[in-house]
Amino acid sequence: MTPAPRQDTPPHQHTPHRIAVLGAGVMGTGIAALAVGHGVPVLLVDTDVQQLDRAKTGIDQELRMAQLMGRLPTGTTPGSLETATTTAVVGEVTAVIEAITEITELKAEALADVSARVRPGTPLISNTSSIPIDQLAGHAIRPSDVAGTHFMNPPYLIPTVEVIRGARTGEDTMAAVGSLLTALHRRQVVVRDAPGFVTSRVLHPMINDAARVVQEGTATAEAVDALMEGCLGHPTGPLRTADLIGIDNLVDSLNVLHQHTGDDGCSPCDLLLEKVHKGELGRKSGRGFYDYQEEN
Repeated sequence: MTPAPRQDTPPHQHTPHRIAVLGAGVMGTGIAALAVGHGVPVLLVDTDVQQLDRAKTGIDQELRMAQLMGRLPTGTTPGSLETATTTAVVGEVTAVIEAITEITELKAEALADVSARVRPGTPLISNTSSIPIDQLAGHAIRPSDVAGTHFMNPPYLIPTVEVIRGARTGEDTMAAVGSLLTALHRRQVVVRDAPGFVTSRVLHPMINDAARVVQEGTATAEAVDALMEGCLGHPTGPLRTADLIGIDNLVDSLNVLHQHTGDDGCSPCDLLLEKVHKGELGRKSGRGFYDYQEEN
């Protein structure tokens, strides 16, 4: 991937945004780091105190890496980072980004909760890789406030964000999402609501097929990725990408796609299920298709 040019922003630029990020896992941490690095104050919410502590360390690491790679705007004062173990304190934020586990019931419960706590018109943004946005919006008090995003991991490195407009998403909500992404120096590509939208509907079945090739003994993970990179131009290879996504997250997404589309190509293959069972989840666990234990 060719590094993007360093982003220039006037020193101490004021931002009208203050966001709450729900979930201090891989994506919540990454989104929080992106926002803090672009001068946007963040309230990071998770019920697990230890997870919040790990997230603080992760955010510091991602900010250092983003700085070294020239992915942060120069002259911008980092946004503040606050943490909380309850959503009771989200009332004054300008937007909520929900980034919890890719399980419909949990996301729906979180959106229902925060929709009762924020001011009407506050965008409720579900960061999801596969769950239809209108299905989630039905659990909010005001479905028009709900939109979807699909940030790629790591968010500081990927300059484009897939934005999903649900059937009931309001114009004001879409405008507010666009304003926030502009403040984060992210390009938005808006798509219609559907299971998996565009990126996951194309990418995740492909990763599933790549894992199935390894499962069947046709090639090693290294060989699959080398061919996809060298012959077809995939920047990292599908199985390294699986490790970056998190193999458990990938399986959850594939299950959602299979449930909503009936496409058997979306049914997680045995090798992916076996890795989840073993706890080999990718980079975050130290091992997936590749070994990262020395890095961790």
